[in-house]
Amino acid sequence: MEQGLLLNRSRSHENEQDFEERRGGCIAELKEEGWNLACIGAPMVITTLAQFFVPVVSSMMVGHLGELQLSSAAIATSLTNVTGFSLLLGMASGLETLCGQAYGAQQYQELGIQAYRAILSLFIVCIPIAFIWAFMGKLLILIGQDTLISEEAGKYALYLIPALFAYAITQTMTKFLQSQSLILPMLLSSIAALCCHIPLCWFMVFKSGLSNVGAALSISISYWLNVLMLGLYIKCSDSCKATRTPFSLKAFKGINEFLRFAVPSAVMICFEWWSFELLILLSGLLPNPKLETSVLSICFNSVAFLYTIPFGLGAAASTRISNELGAGKPNKARLVVRVTLLITITEAITISTTIFALRYILGYAYSDEKQVIDYVTEMVPFVCISIIMDGLQGVLSGVARGCGWQHVGAYVNIGAFYLFGIPVAVLLAFVVHLQGKGLWIGILAGAIVQTTVLMIITFSINWQLQANKAHQRIFEE
Repeated sequence: MEQGLLLNRSRSHENEQDFEERRGGCIAELKEEGWNLACIGAPMVITTLAQFFVPVVSSMMVGHLGELQLSSAAIATSLTNVTGFSLLLGMASGLETLCGQAYGAQQYQELGIQAYRAILSLFIVCIPIAFIWAFMGKLLILIGQDTLISEEAGKYALYLIPALFAYAITQTMTKFLQSQSLILPMLLSSIAALCCHIPLCWFMVFKSGLSNVGAALSISISYWLNVLMLGLYIKCSDSCKATRTPFSLKAFKGINEFLRFAVPSAVMICFEWWSFELLILLSGLLPNPKLETSVLSICFNSVAFLYTIPFGLGAAASTRISNELGAGKPNKARLVVRVTLLITITEAITISTTIFALRYILGYAYSDEKQVIDYVTEMVPFVCISIIMDGLQGVLSGVARGCGWQHVGAYVNIGAFYLFGIPVAVLLAFVVHLQGKGLWIGILAGAIVQTTVLMIITFSINWQLQANKAHQRIFEE
C-alpha cells in the first residue's frame, strides 16, 4: 500500500512537472510571437504616420494662404483619396497574401514576379483615374459646386497626378518588403521623405509663387523621392538578393491571379473608408451644417490618426500569418491571431480610456469656440467605442489578408456599413433628429456588426485547410 502511495505521489509529481514545462513553453511562445509582432508592428505604425503626415503638412501650409485655397485643397484631397489613393492602397494589399505566403514557402523568386504584376495592374488603373483628376474642376462645376473653389480644386488635383503613379509603386514596394519583414528601410525612407517634404512644401507654397498648386506638387515630388529610396534599397541591398528578379513576360501571365486578391482587398478597404467620407457629406445636410461638419471632421481625423496603430498591428499580423501558412505551420498562424488580439485589446482600451479622461479638454486642440468644444465633449464617449472597434477591425482585416479571404471581408464590410450602418445613421440623424451624433452612432453600429462578424469568422477558421490552400496556390503558380 505504501508503495502504491509512493507511486501515485511520483506520478503526481511528474504530472505537475509536465504541466509546468508546458506552461513555461506556452509563455515562451507567447513572448516570442509578441516580440516578432512588435518588431514589425511598431515600425509599421511610424511608417504609416510619416506617410499620413505628408498631405497633412501640405494642407496646413495651404491653410495660411486663405479660406479659398484651404477649402479647395480640402475638397481635392478628399476626392483624390476616395477616387485614387484608397483604391491603390486596397489593391496593393492583395500582395500581403501572395508575397507573404510565397516568402513563407521559400519561393523567393515569386515575390519579384508578383510585384511586377502589381505595378502593371495598378498603372493600368491609374490611367482612367488620372483623366478624372485632370478634369476634376469641370466635373465639380457640373455638379453645382462653387466655380472658384472648383477651379482651384481642379488645379490641386491636376498636380497630384504624378503622386498617383508614385503611390502605386510605393505601395507595391511596401508590401514586397513587408512580406519579408524588412520594415526598417520603409521606416527610414518614409521619415526621410517627410523631413524633405516640410521645407520643400514651404518653399513651393510661399516662395516659388505656385501657392496651393505648389503644395500638391510638393506631395508628388516627395512621393517620387520615397520611390527612389525604396527602389535603390531593393536594387542594392543583399537582404533582397534572393527575392530580386529581372522583369519577364511571366509578369503578364498571372495578372488575373493578382486581381483575384487585389479587387476584394480594394473593396474591403475602400467601402469602409468611403462610409466615413459619406458621413461627412451627410452632415452638410443637417440644420447647422458648419457645426456638424466641423465636429464630425474633428472626430473622424482623430480616429483616423489613432487608427495607424491597429493598422500597423494588422500589417504585422498579416505578414506573420501569411508567412506561417506559406511555411505550412497552421498552429503558429493561430498563435499569431491570439497574441495580436491580446495586444490590440490592451492598446485600444488604454487609448480609449485616456481619450475619455481628456474629453473636457480635447476640443481645445481643434477650436476656440465653446459650442464646438462642448459638442466634441459629447461625442468623445462614442469616439472611444469607435477606437476599440477600429482596433479589433484593423487586426481582423489583417488576418483576412494573411489568409487570403479578402472577398469575405469585402462582403462583411458592404453588409455592415451599407445595408445596416448608413441606413441606421440616416434614420437617427434625420428622423429621430439626433443630428451629427445620430450619424456617428449609425456608423458605429455598422462597425460593431462588422467586428462581431469578422471575429466569429476568424475563430471559425480551419487553419490546416488554410495552410493547404496556401501550399496549393503557391506551387500551382
